Amino acid sequence: MNPLGAIILVVLIGIVLGASRRAALMGMMAGVLYLTEAQQLKVLDFNLYALRFLELAGFIRVLSRREFAFRQLTRIDLALLLLYGYTTVVFLLRSSEGVANQIGVTVDALLCYFTFRGLIWGMDDLRWFLRAFIILLAPYALLVLIESFTGHNPFTLLGGVEGGSNWTRHGRPRCFGSFQQPDTLGMFAGSFLALFIGLACIPRERKRAALGVFLCLIIVWAANAGGAASAAGMAVLGWLFWRYRTRMQTVRRGVVVLLVLLALVMKAPIWYVFARASSVTGGDGWHRSYLIDMAWQHRGQWWLGGLPVKETGGWMPYNLAMTGGADITNQYLAFGVAAGVGAVILFVFLLKRAFGALGLALAAVRSVPAVPDETEYLLWGLGVVLIVHIINWFGISYFDQMSVIWFMQLAVVSTLTDQVVKAGKLMPTEARVHEAANLWPSRSAPTMS
Repeated sequence: MNPLGAIILVVLIGIVLGASRRAALMGMMAGVLYLTEAQQLKVLDFNLYALRFLELAGFIRVLSRREFAFRQLTRIDLALLLLYGYTTVVFLLRSSEGVANQIGVTVDALLCYFTFRGLIWGMDDLRWFLRAFIILLAPYALLVLIESFTGHNPFTLLGGVEGGSNWTRHGRPRCFGSFQQPDTLGMFAGSFLALFIGLACIPRERKRAALGVFLCLIIVWAANAGGAASAAGMAVLGWLFWRYRTRMQTVRRGVVVLLVLLALVMKAPIWYVFARASSVTGGDGWHRSYLIDMAWQHRGQWWLGGLPVKETGGWMPYNLAMTGGADITNQYLAFGVAAGVGAVILFVFLLKRAFGALGLALAAVRSVPAVPDETEYLLWGLGVVLIVHIINWFGISYFDQMSVIWFMQLAVVSTLTDQVVKAGKLMPTEARVHEAANLWPSRSAPTMS
């Protein structure tokens, strides 16, 4: 950790521990954007990244100030605990190698997730955060643009990756920013693009939200990566389905029918659709498709309890020098390699819980005409965010700051859906309208006739 990184970290820890809850939220996100993975201390077998110190500070804060209590666990919280608890136990029973890394992954997941559960309390907090986040996003986008036009990454002062002439596509640099890959940089922007589009649907937020959309698109453009383009494309596509929001069951059936038809007409297995798609978005779609194919062919090796990554060395014509195994660029397979098909099922179960909670929250909002439409816009935006991540995971397993972004957004889904559903559940209409006024104080509750 260099002196500049240490100074930034100390300042942000002070903000997270001592400032207001909303300021602490901004401090956490400032660390996500402006601290790189190179800012770390190595103690025994553990890499203590700067963000881990920040996560720990945030977790201590929300517990000590009672901003979060474990007696308030939601169904999504429990699914997350079950997923990481199962994965870690199976991994430790199976292997004595990579134990420190697996424990670190689980600790990061739980610290990040529950910190953000305590820092974001409601819809007003989410709206405030999206407006305030532009203050962090604007200079960040400028730094990424500098990298794009000059080929030099300003974040090298903090140990950021210098892509330069070695990382180009179609003659244009692929930017890293403070991330470890252009893909994760662009996926971060693509996921927030979905939320800023939702904010832009609210008339009084439109100008600021449009700036947020613009900044996200700049970062996606600068990343110049297939994963970034796919994430942004899915964010826009998800919002194109807004007009069908009350007929999503029909849409889901249509998607299933489309996949069945593709499976029938394609000569290769259905997962080679990613190789076809990469001809449009760019990126190494063939690697993603072939990896799934190899995992399927070798399913007998990993389905029960996973397998060491180095034993995947025969799956691909090339391997990672660091592990000696295949580059597992698929989050679903990453859970499978870590702890078998049980972990994959629990991961899908977590996503099902998240979508189910959003469905219940949207139903509760639509059942109370008095509730502002802005609530439905933001809930829909969170649903689109989930779709963006689900598609991303077929081409990458999250690492660097992108993991923190995912847990932050999942925590928002858990908090807001639980709040909305509890406000409307089993209440008479008049009581629900009154509760709506408490949930969304920016608008007064309408009077009952």
